Amino acid sequence: MIDEDIKKLIIARLEVLPSDKKISIGSIGEFTKEQLIESVKREDAIGRKMIQIELEFLQALKEGIVTT
Repeated sequence: MIDEDIKKLIIARLEVLPSDKKISIGSIGEFTKEQLIESVKREDAIGRKMIQIELEFLQALKEGIVTT
């Protein structure tokens, strides 16, 4: 079970993406932001992977490994 605050954070980050863009997750496939948001809400395999990717990005941002 993933913390609800973390899910809300990831969903908020996904909601700002343009609607016409798709996100590719490795060899799994391409997904719209709506598909990813639903996956995060359901905590399915794609949603858990998206949460992992976002948390790793935010951690790298915090540590200064990634800059915007």
